[in-house]
Amino acid sequence: MRRVIFNVMFLVFLAGGLGAICALPAYAAGPLPGSGTPTFANLAEKLLPSVVNISSTQKVMTPEDFPDMPHFPPGSPFEDFFQEFMDQNGGQMPMVPLSSLGSGFIIDADKGYIVTNNHVVKDAEEVRVTFHDDSTVPAEVVGRDDKMDLAVLKVKTDKKLSAVQFGDSDQMRVGDWVLAIGNPFGLGGTVTAGIVSAQQRDINAGPYDDFIQTDASINRGNSGGPMFNLNGEVIGINTAIFSPSGGSVGIGFAMPANLVKPAIKQLIDFGRTRRGWLGVRIQLVTEEIAESLGLGKARGALISSVTPTGPAEKAGLQAGDIILAFEDKPINEMRQLPRVVAETPIGNKAKLTYWRDGKERTTAVEVGELEKAEKEGLVEGEGEKGGGEGSKKGEGLLVGSVGMTVRAITAQDHDQYHIPSDVEGVLVSEVTPALEAAEKGLIPGDVIVEVNQQPVSAPKDVAMLIDKAQKDSRNSILLLVSREGDVRFVALRLKK
Repeated sequence: MRRVIFNVMFLVFLAGGLGAICALPAYAAGPLPGSGTPTFANLAEKLLPSVVNISSTQKVMTPEDFPDMPHFPPGSPFEDFFQEFMDQNGGQMPMVPLSSLGSGFIIDADKGYIVTNNHVVKDAEEVRVTFHDDSTVPAEVVGRDDKMDLAVLKVKTDKKLSAVQFGDSDQMRVGDWVLAIGNPFGLGGTVTAGIVSAQQRDINAGPYDDFIQTDASINRGNSGGPMFNLNGEVIGINTAIFSPSGGSVGIGFAMPANLVKPAIKQLIDFGRTRRGWLGVRIQLVTEEIAESLGLGKARGALISSVTPTGPAEKAGLQAGDIILAFEDKPINEMRQLPRVVAETPIGNKAKLTYWRDGKERTTAVEVGELEKAEKEGLVEGEGEKGGGEGSKKGEGLLVGSVGMTVRAITAQDHDQYHIPSDVEGVLVSEVTPALEAAEKGLIPGDVIVEVNQQPVSAPKDVAMLIDKAQKDSRNSILLLVSREGDVRFVALRLKK
Protein backbone atom coordinates (compact mmCIF):
# COMPACT_ATOMS: atom_id res chain seq x y z
CA MET A 1 0.00 0.00 0.00
CA ARG A 2 1.34 3.41 -0.93
CA ARG A 3 0.88 5.45 2.27
CA VAL A 4 2.16 8.69 3.66
CA ILE A 5 3.85 8.46 7.06
CA PHE A 6 5.15 11.51 8.87
CA ASN A 7 7.05 11.79 12.15
CA VAL A 8 6.10 15.10 13.76
CA MET A 9 8.04 16.86 16.49
CA PHE A 10 7.00 20.30 17.66
CA LEU A 11 9.83 22.44 18.99
CA VAL A 12 9.04 24.50 22.09
CA PHE A 13 11.05 27.68 21.98
CA LEU A 14 12.05 28.74 25.49
CA ALA A 15 14.69 31.38 24.79
CA GLY A 16 14.21 35.03 23.91
CA GLY A 17 10.88 35.39 25.70
CA LEU A 18 8.93 34.03 22.68
CA GLY A 19 5.38 33.81 23.97
CA ALA A 20 3.34 32.75 20.92
CA ILE A 21 3.63 31.31 17.47
CA CYS A 22 2.35 33.80 14.94
CA ALA A 23 0.73 33.69 11.52
CA LEU A 24 -1.94 31.10 12.46
CA PRO A 25 -5.58 32.02 11.72
CA ALA A 26 -7.32 32.73 15.01
CA TYR A 27 -10.20 30.30 14.48
CA ALA A 28 -7.91 27.54 13.21
CA ALA A 29 -5.04 27.44 15.61
CA GLY A 30 -3.69 29.60 18.36
CA PRO A 31 -1.90 29.44 21.66
CA LEU A 32 -3.46 27.66 24.59
CA PRO A 33 -4.46 30.07 27.35
CA GLY A 34 -1.39 30.97 29.36
CA SER A 35 0.90 28.99 27.09
CA GLY A 36 3.07 29.54 24.04
CA THR A 37 2.21 26.11 22.59
CA PRO A 38 0.01 26.21 19.44
CA THR A 39 -3.26 24.29 19.30
CA PHE A 40 -5.12 22.99 16.27
CA ALA A 41 -8.16 21.99 18.36
CA ASN A 42 -10.62 24.44 16.77
CA LEU A 43 -9.62 23.42 13.26
CA ALA A 44 -9.68 19.70 14.06
CA GLU A 45 -13.12 19.96 15.68
CA LYS A 46 -14.49 21.63 12.57
CA LEU A 47 -12.92 19.19 10.05
CA LEU A 48 -13.21 15.76 11.72
CA PRO A 49 -16.86 15.17 10.68
CA SER A 50 -15.94 15.56 6.99
CA VAL A 51 -13.34 12.76 7.06
CA VAL A 52 -14.51 9.15 6.74
CA ASN A 53 -13.07 5.69 7.14
CA ILE A 54 -13.35 3.36 4.16
CA SER A 55 -13.35 -0.43 4.20
CA SER A 56 -13.58 -2.56 1.09
CA THR A 57 -14.06 -6.29 0.60
CA GLN A 58 -12.27 -7.77 -2.36
CA LYS A 59 -13.20 -10.79 -4.43
CA VAL A 60 -11.97 -14.01 -2.86
CA MET A 61 -10.70 -17.12 -4.60
CA THR A 62 -13.16 -19.87 -5.32
CA PRO A 63 -12.29 -23.53 -4.71
CA GLU A 64 -11.51 -23.84 -8.42
CA ASP A 65 -8.79 -21.22 -8.00
CA PHE A 66 -6.87 -23.35 -5.49
CA PRO A 67 -4.35 -25.99 -6.54
CA ASP A 68 -5.07 -29.64 -5.96
CA MET A 69 -4.64 -30.82 -2.40
CA PRO A 70 -1.27 -32.47 -1.78
CA HIS A 71 -1.00 -36.24 -1.70
CA PHE A 72 0.85 -37.73 1.26
CA PRO A 73 2.22 -41.27 1.71
CA PRO A 74 -0.14 -43.64 3.55
CA GLY A 75 0.22 -43.30 7.29
CA SER A 76 1.73 -39.80 7.09
CA PRO A 77 0.70 -37.57 10.04
CA PHE A 78 0.00 -34.78 7.51
CA GLU A 79 -2.67 -36.93 5.88
CA ASP A 80 -4.71 -37.07 9.11
CA PHE A 81 -4.17 -33.35 9.72
CA PHE A 82 -5.50 -32.25 6.32
CA GLN A 83 -8.40 -34.71 6.47
CA GLU A 84 -9.48 -33.30 9.84
CA PHE A 85 -9.06 -29.73 8.52
CA MET A 86 -11.27 -30.43 5.48
CA ASP A 87 -13.91 -32.23 7.58
CA GLN A 88 -14.23 -29.20 9.84
CA ASN A 89 -14.91 -26.99 6.81
CA GLY A 90 -17.44 -29.18 5.05
CA GLY A 91 -14.89 -30.64 2.68
CA GLN A 92 -13.97 -27.20 1.25
CA MET A 93 -11.22 -24.65 1.72
CA PRO A 94 -12.45 -21.76 3.92
CA MET A 95 -13.18 -18.53 2.05
CA VAL A 96 -11.88 -15.51 3.98
CA PRO A 97 -12.72 -12.18 2.30
CA LEU A 98 -9.78 -9.87 1.66
CA SER A 99 -10.28 -6.38 3.09
CA SER A 100 -8.67 -3.00 2.67
CA LEU A 101 -8.78 -0.01 5.02
CA GLY A 102 -8.29 3.59 4.06
CA SER A 103 -9.54 7.13 4.45
CA GLY A 104 -11.59 9.60 2.44
CA PHE A 105 -13.35 12.94 2.70
CA ILE A 106 -16.72 14.36 1.73
CA ILE A 107 -16.69 16.97 -1.06
CA ASP A 108 -20.46 17.27 -1.68
CA ALA A 109 -22.82 16.97 1.29
CA ASP A 110 -26.01 17.07 -0.81
CA LYS A 111 -25.03 14.43 -3.37
CA GLY A 112 -22.88 12.32 -1.06
CA TYR A 113 -19.63 12.41 -3.08
CA ILE A 114 -16.50 11.18 -1.31
CA VAL A 115 -12.90 11.18 -2.56
CA THR A 116 -10.29 8.54 -1.73
CA ASN A 117 -7.38 6.65 -3.31
CA ASN A 118 -8.01 4.13 -6.05
CA HIS A 119 -5.89 1.48 -4.34
CA VAL A 120 -8.23 1.59 -1.32
CA VAL A 121 -11.22 0.37 -3.39
CA LYS A 122 -9.52 -1.37 -6.31
CA ASP A 123 -11.07 -4.76 -7.18
CA ALA A 124 -13.56 -4.29 -4.34
CA GLU A 125 -16.85 -6.19 -4.39
CA GLU A 126 -18.22 -4.13 -1.50
CA VAL A 127 -17.24 -0.70 -0.20
CA ARG A 128 -18.46 0.70 3.13
CA VAL A 129 -18.02 4.17 4.58
CA THR A 130 -17.88 4.85 8.32
CA PHE A 131 -18.60 8.39 9.46
CA HIS A 132 -17.21 10.29 12.44
CA ASP A 133 -20.17 9.17 14.61
CA ASP A 134 -19.34 5.50 13.83
CA SER A 135 -22.40 4.97 11.60
CA THR A 136 -21.66 2.90 8.49
CA VAL A 137 -23.31 2.87 5.05
CA PRO A 138 -22.55 1.11 1.74
CA ALA A 139 -20.91 3.18 -1.00
CA GLU A 140 -21.01 3.09 -4.79
CA VAL A 141 -17.80 3.56 -6.81
CA VAL A 142 -18.60 6.39 -9.23
CA GLY A 143 -15.26 6.34 -11.04
CA ARG A 144 -11.61 5.38 -10.63
CA ASP A 145 -8.34 6.62 -12.07
CA ASP A 146 -5.22 4.43 -11.93
CA LYS A 147 -2.85 7.11 -13.16
CA MET A 148 -3.46 9.46 -10.25
CA ASP A 149 -4.60 6.78 -7.80
CA LEU A 150 -7.98 8.50 -7.38
CA ALA A 151 -11.50 7.23 -6.77
CA VAL A 152 -14.83 8.96 -6.24
CA LEU A 153 -17.52 7.24 -4.14
CA LYS A 154 -21.18 8.09 -3.56
CA VAL A 155 -23.28 7.35 -0.49
CA LYS A 156 -27.00 7.65 0.18
CA THR A 157 -27.90 8.55 3.73
CA ASP A 158 -30.38 10.61 5.74
CA LYS A 159 -27.51 11.91 7.84
CA LYS A 160 -26.56 15.56 7.58
CA LEU A 161 -23.10 15.40 6.02
CA SER A 162 -20.28 17.88 6.45
CA ALA A 163 -18.25 18.64 3.31
CA VAL A 164 -14.91 20.36 2.83
CA GLN A 165 -13.64 22.60 0.04
CA PHE A 166 -10.47 22.40 -2.02
CA GLY A 167 -7.88 25.14 -1.60
CA ASP A 168 -5.17 26.45 -3.91
CA SER A 169 -2.25 24.06 -3.48
CA ASP A 170 -0.01 26.31 -5.60
CA GLN A 171 -0.08 28.87 -2.78
CA MET A 172 1.53 26.48 -0.31
CA ARG A 173 5.15 27.16 0.56
CA VAL A 174 7.83 25.00 2.08
CA GLY A 175 7.52 25.44 5.84
CA ASP A 176 3.74 26.08 5.88
CA TRP A 177 1.73 24.23 8.52
CA VAL A 178 -0.53 21.39 7.36
CA LEU A 179 -3.01 19.12 9.13
CA ALA A 180 -3.72 15.51 8.15
CA ILE A 181 -6.79 13.54 9.24
CA GLY A 182 -7.32 9.85 8.52
CA ASN A 183 -7.73 6.27 9.63
CA PRO A 184 -4.24 4.99 10.50
CA PHE A 185 -4.09 1.26 11.22
CA GLY A 186 -7.91 1.21 11.34
CA LEU A 187 -7.97 3.27 14.54
CA GLY A 188 -10.48 5.80 13.24
CA GLY A 189 -10.34 9.59 12.98
CA THR A 190 -6.81 10.65 13.87
CA VAL A 191 -5.37 14.17 13.55
CA THR A 192 -1.69 14.89 12.97
CA ALA A 193 0.14 18.09 12.09
CA GLY A 194 3.39 19.05 10.42
CA ILE A 195 4.79 21.26 7.69
CA VAL A 196 5.26 21.18 3.93
CA SER A 197 8.74 19.69 3.61
CA ALA A 198 9.15 20.02 -0.16
CA GLN A 199 7.13 20.47 -3.34
CA GLN A 200 6.92 19.04 -6.86
CA ARG A 201 8.40 15.69 -5.86
CA ASP A 202 8.65 13.04 -8.59
CA ILE A 203 8.60 9.58 -6.94
CA ASN A 204 7.97 7.56 -10.13
CA ALA A 205 4.47 6.65 -9.01
CA GLY A 206 2.84 7.67 -12.30
CA PRO A 207 2.97 9.97 -15.31
CA TYR A 208 1.65 13.00 -13.39
CA ASP A 209 3.91 12.96 -10.33
CA ASP A 210 3.97 16.37 -8.64
CA PHE A 211 3.71 15.47 -4.96
CA ILE A 212 3.74 17.67 -1.88
CA GLN A 213 6.16 16.20 0.66
CA THR A 214 5.30 16.59 4.33
CA ASP A 215 6.42 15.42 7.75
CA ALA A 216 2.91 15.29 9.22
CA SER A 217 2.58 11.86 10.80
CA ILE A 218 0.68 9.57 8.42
CA ASN A 219 0.59 5.77 8.53
CA ARG A 220 -1.07 2.77 6.91
CA GLY A 221 -4.78 3.44 6.60
CA ASN A 222 -4.34 7.16 5.94
CA SER A 223 -4.47 6.52 2.16
CA GLY A 224 -7.01 8.80 0.53
CA GLY A 225 -7.26 11.10 3.53
CA PRO A 226 -7.09 14.90 3.22
CA MET A 227 -4.25 17.26 3.95
CA PHE A 228 -5.53 20.67 5.09
CA ASN A 229 -4.09 24.14 5.20
CA LEU A 230 -4.81 26.34 8.19
CA ASN A 231 -7.91 27.73 6.51
CA GLY A 232 -9.46 24.26 6.65
CA GLU A 233 -9.16 23.73 2.88
CA VAL A 234 -7.96 20.50 1.28
CA ILE A 235 -4.65 21.19 -0.44
CA GLY A 236 -3.60 17.55 -0.93
CA ILE A 237 -4.65 13.89 -0.82
CA ASN A 238 -2.32 11.65 1.19
CA THR A 239 -1.19 8.93 -1.18
CA ALA A 240 2.33 7.58 -0.65
CA ILE A 241 5.02 7.10 1.96
CA PHE A 242 8.73 6.48 2.06
CA SER A 243 9.17 3.97 4.84
CA PRO A 244 11.81 1.21 4.90
CA SER A 245 10.27 -0.11 8.13
CA GLY A 246 6.58 0.35 7.29
CA GLY A 247 6.25 2.97 10.02
CA SER A 248 6.52 6.74 10.01
CA VAL A 249 9.93 8.11 9.08
CA GLY A 250 8.76 11.66 8.45
CA ILE A 251 8.62 11.45 4.65
CA GLY A 252 5.20 11.29 3.07
CA PHE A 253 3.58 12.50 -0.12
CA ALA A 254 0.24 14.04 -1.05
CA MET A 255 -1.21 14.75 -4.49
CA PRO A 256 -1.77 18.51 -4.84
CA ALA A 257 -5.37 19.70 -4.94
CA ASN A 258 -4.85 21.68 -8.13
CA LEU A 259 -3.67 18.51 -9.89
CA VAL A 260 -6.55 16.27 -8.81
CA LYS A 261 -9.50 18.68 -9.08
CA PRO A 262 -9.94 18.34 -12.87
CA ALA A 263 -9.72 14.53 -12.66
CA ILE A 264 -12.27 14.38 -9.82
CA LYS A 265 -14.72 16.50 -11.84
CA GLN A 266 -14.31 14.16 -14.83
CA LEU A 267 -14.88 11.08 -12.68
CA ILE A 268 -18.13 12.60 -11.41
CA ASP A 269 -19.29 13.82 -14.84
CA PHE A 270 -18.25 10.82 -16.98
CA GLY A 271 -17.36 8.00 -14.59
CA ARG A 272 -13.83 8.08 -16.02
CA THR A 273 -11.12 10.57 -16.90
CA ARG A 274 -10.92 12.30 -20.28
CA ARG A 275 -7.37 13.61 -20.54
CA GLY A 276 -5.75 15.53 -23.35
CA TRP A 277 -3.31 13.66 -25.62
CA LEU A 278 -0.57 14.95 -27.89
CA GLY A 279 0.69 11.73 -29.48
CA VAL A 280 4.40 11.99 -28.71
CA ARG A 281 6.96 10.15 -26.64
CA ILE A 282 9.23 12.55 -24.80
CA GLN A 283 12.45 12.52 -22.86
CA LEU A 284 14.57 14.76 -20.69
CA VAL A 285 16.61 17.54 -22.30
CA THR A 286 20.11 17.23 -20.86
CA GLU A 287 22.84 19.87 -21.09
CA GLU A 288 24.52 17.81 -23.82
CA ILE A 289 21.31 17.52 -25.85
CA ALA A 290 20.63 21.24 -25.48
CA GLU A 291 24.16 22.09 -26.63
CA SER A 292 24.05 19.71 -29.58
CA LEU A 293 20.82 21.31 -30.82
CA GLY A 294 22.00 24.87 -30.19
CA LEU A 295 19.36 25.49 -27.53
CA GLY A 296 21.69 26.87 -24.88
CA LYS A 297 20.03 26.24 -21.51
CA ALA A 298 18.55 22.77 -20.98
CA ARG A 299 14.75 23.11 -20.89
CA GLY A 300 11.64 21.75 -22.51
CA ALA A 301 10.64 18.22 -23.51
CA LEU A 302 12.44 16.44 -26.34
CA ILE A 303 10.24 14.47 -28.74
CA SER A 304 11.80 11.04 -29.25
CA SER A 305 9.01 9.70 -31.46
CA VAL A 306 5.67 10.81 -32.88
CA THR A 307 2.57 8.59 -33.04
CA PRO A 308 1.45 8.13 -36.66
CA THR A 309 -1.86 9.91 -37.36
CA GLY A 310 -1.72 11.46 -33.87
CA PRO A 311 -2.33 15.15 -33.07
CA ALA A 312 1.38 16.04 -33.04
CA GLU A 313 2.07 14.47 -36.45
CA LYS A 314 -0.92 16.27 -37.95
CA ALA A 315 0.48 19.53 -36.56
CA GLY A 316 3.84 18.91 -38.27
CA LEU A 317 5.89 17.98 -35.19
CA GLN A 318 8.66 15.43 -35.57
CA ALA A 319 11.26 13.53 -33.58
CA GLY A 320 14.04 15.84 -32.44
CA ASP A 321 11.80 18.84 -31.82
CA ILE A 322 11.92 20.28 -28.32
CA ILE A 323 8.60 21.52 -26.93
CA LEU A 324 9.27 24.78 -25.08
CA ALA A 325 5.75 26.01 -24.28
CA PHE A 326 2.16 24.78 -24.45
CA GLU A 327 -0.65 27.30 -24.46
CA ASP A 328 1.95 29.94 -23.51
CA LYS A 329 2.88 27.95 -20.39
CA PRO A 330 6.68 27.47 -20.35
CA ILE A 331 7.83 23.85 -20.21
CA ASN A 332 10.94 24.13 -18.07
CA GLU A 333 11.06 20.41 -17.23
CA MET A 334 9.96 17.41 -19.27
CA ARG A 335 7.47 16.18 -16.64
CA GLN A 336 5.47 19.42 -16.84
CA LEU A 337 4.25 18.65 -20.37
CA PRO A 338 2.06 15.57 -19.64
CA ARG A 339 0.23 17.49 -16.93
CA VAL A 340 -0.58 20.63 -18.96
CA VAL A 341 -1.64 18.54 -21.96
CA ALA A 342 -3.81 16.27 -19.79
CA GLU A 343 -5.62 19.29 -18.34
CA THR A 344 -6.35 20.79 -21.78
CA PRO A 345 -9.93 20.25 -23.00
CA ILE A 346 -10.19 17.63 -25.75
CA GLY A 347 -10.64 19.16 -29.19
CA ASN A 348 -9.03 22.48 -28.25
CA LYS A 349 -6.64 24.04 -30.75
CA ALA A 350 -3.62 24.61 -28.54
CA LYS A 351 -0.68 26.88 -29.33
CA LEU A 352 2.60 25.01 -29.11
CA THR A 353 6.11 26.53 -29.20
CA TYR A 354 9.00 24.26 -30.17
CA TRP A 355 12.68 24.32 -31.13
CA ARG A 356 13.91 23.05 -34.49
CA ASP A 357 17.02 23.76 -36.56
CA GLY A 358 18.22 26.39 -34.11
CA LYS A 359 14.99 28.40 -34.14
CA GLU A 360 11.82 28.77 -32.10
CA ARG A 361 8.71 27.91 -34.07
CA THR A 362 5.00 27.76 -33.30
CA THR A 363 2.15 25.57 -34.46
CA ALA A 364 -1.41 24.77 -33.47
CA VAL A 365 -2.29 21.24 -32.37
CA GLU A 366 -5.76 19.84 -31.87
CA VAL A 367 -5.67 17.99 -28.55
CA GLY A 368 -6.84 14.37 -28.71
CA GLU A 369 -8.22 12.10 -25.98
CA LEU A 370 -5.72 9.90 -24.14
CA GLU A 371 -8.22 7.22 -23.08
CA LYS A 372 -9.52 6.86 -26.65
CA ALA A 373 -5.96 6.54 -27.95
CA GLU A 374 -5.26 3.84 -25.36
CA LYS A 375 -8.34 1.90 -26.47
CA GLU A 376 -7.19 2.09 -30.08
CA GLY A 377 -3.71 0.81 -29.14
CA LEU A 378 -1.95 4.05 -30.05
CA VAL A 379 -0.34 4.49 -26.62
CA GLU A 380 2.08 1.97 -25.02
CA GLY A 381 -1.30 1.53 -20.15
CA GLU A 382 9.85 8.49 -19.84
CA GLY A 383 40.44 7.76 -28.85
CA GLU A 384 40.55 8.46 -32.32
CA LYS A 385 38.33 10.51 -34.57
CA GLY A 386 35.91 8.57 -36.68
CA GLY A 387 36.83 8.13 -40.31
CA GLY A 388 37.52 5.60 -43.01
CA GLU A 389 35.60 4.24 -45.93
CA GLY A 390 32.93 2.33 -44.09
CA SER A 391 32.59 -1.41 -43.77
CA LYS A 392 31.17 -4.51 -45.27
CA LYS A 393 28.36 -6.38 -43.56
CA GLY A 394 29.60 -8.05 -40.39
CA GLU A 395 32.69 -5.83 -40.11
CA GLY A 396 32.97 -3.07 -37.53
CA LEU A 397 34.13 0.53 -37.71
CA LEU A 398 35.60 1.97 -34.52
CA VAL A 399 34.47 5.48 -33.63
CA GLY A 400 37.09 6.08 -30.99
CA SER A 401 36.04 9.61 -30.06
CA VAL A 402 32.96 8.21 -28.30
CA GLY A 403 34.11 4.64 -27.64
CA MET A 404 31.89 2.46 -29.83
CA THR A 405 32.10 0.22 -32.86
CA VAL A 406 29.36 0.31 -35.49
CA ARG A 407 28.51 -1.86 -38.47
CA ALA A 408 25.74 -2.57 -40.93
CA ILE A 409 22.72 -4.58 -39.75
CA THR A 410 22.56 -8.24 -40.82
CA ALA A 411 19.55 -10.53 -41.05
CA GLN A 412 20.77 -12.38 -37.97
CA ASP A 413 20.85 -9.10 -36.02
CA HIS A 414 17.11 -8.63 -36.51
CA ASP A 415 16.47 -11.93 -34.72
CA GLN A 416 19.21 -11.68 -32.10
CA TYR A 417 18.51 -8.08 -31.02
CA HIS A 418 14.75 -8.02 -31.77
CA ILE A 419 15.15 -5.21 -34.32
CA PRO A 420 11.84 -4.46 -36.09
CA SER A 421 11.93 -4.95 -39.84
CA ASP A 422 11.10 -1.30 -40.53
CA VAL A 423 14.02 0.08 -38.46
CA GLU A 424 16.88 1.35 -40.61
CA GLY A 425 20.25 2.56 -39.40
CA VAL A 426 23.61 1.33 -38.15
CA LEU A 427 24.17 -1.30 -35.47
CA VAL A 428 26.29 -0.69 -32.37
CA SER A 429 28.33 -3.91 -32.21
CA GLU A 430 30.75 -3.05 -29.40
CA VAL A 431 30.99 -0.44 -26.65
CA THR A 432 34.26 0.40 -24.92
CA PRO A 433 33.87 0.29 -21.11
CA ALA A 434 34.28 3.55 -19.21
CA LEU A 435 34.11 5.71 -22.35
CA GLU A 436 31.32 8.08 -23.37
CA ALA A 437 29.01 5.70 -25.26
CA ALA A 438 29.07 3.18 -22.41
CA GLU A 439 28.53 5.85 -19.77
CA LYS A 440 25.47 7.13 -21.62
CA GLY A 441 23.95 3.63 -21.66
CA LEU A 442 24.56 2.44 -25.23
CA ILE A 443 24.85 -1.33 -25.57
CA PRO A 444 25.53 -3.81 -28.39
CA GLY A 445 22.35 -4.28 -30.39
CA ASP A 446 21.32 -0.63 -30.30
CA VAL A 447 20.57 0.84 -33.72
CA ILE A 448 21.70 4.39 -34.51
CA VAL A 449 18.99 5.86 -36.72
CA GLU A 450 20.20 9.48 -36.87
CA VAL A 451 23.28 11.51 -35.98
CA ASN A 452 22.62 15.20 -35.35
CA GLN A 453 19.18 14.70 -36.91
CA GLN A 454 20.69 13.33 -40.11
CA PRO A 455 19.62 9.77 -41.13
CA VAL A 456 22.46 7.23 -41.31
CA SER A 457 22.47 4.00 -43.31
CA ALA A 458 26.15 2.95 -43.18
CA PRO A 459 28.95 3.08 -40.60
CA LYS A 460 30.80 5.69 -42.64
CA ASP A 461 27.80 8.02 -42.27
CA VAL A 462 28.17 7.90 -38.48
CA ALA A 463 31.91 8.49 -38.63
CA MET A 464 31.56 11.33 -41.14
CA LEU A 465 28.92 13.21 -39.14
CA ILE A 466 30.86 12.81 -35.88
CA ASP A 467 34.04 13.97 -37.63
CA LYS A 468 32.17 17.02 -39.00
CA ALA A 469 30.86 17.89 -35.54
CA GLN A 470 34.39 17.87 -34.17
CA LYS A 471 35.68 20.06 -37.00
CA ASP A 472 32.83 22.48 -36.27
CA SER A 473 34.06 22.62 -32.64
CA ARG A 474 30.86 21.04 -31.34
CA ASN A 475 31.14 19.66 -27.83
CA SER A 476 28.60 16.88 -28.32
CA ILE A 477 26.58 14.94 -30.87
CA LEU A 478 22.94 13.85 -30.73
CA LEU A 479 22.05 10.27 -31.65
CA LEU A 480 18.58 8.88 -32.27
CA VAL A 481 18.82 5.30 -31.01
CA SER A 482 16.37 2.42 -31.40
CA ARG A 483 16.44 -0.45 -28.92
CA GLU A 484 14.00 -3.26 -29.69
CA GLY A 485 11.82 -0.72 -31.47
CA ASP A 486 11.84 1.81 -28.63
CA VAL A 487 13.49 5.04 -29.80
CA ARG A 488 15.16 7.74 -27.73
CA PHE A 489 17.76 10.48 -28.11
CA VAL A 490 21.22 10.15 -26.60
CA ALA A 491 23.75 13.00 -26.45
CA LEU A 492 27.44 12.04 -26.42
CA ARG A 493 30.24 14.41 -25.49
CA LEU A 494 33.09 14.47 -27.99
CA LYS A 495 36.67 13.92 -26.96
CA LYS A 496 38.83 16.94 -27.70
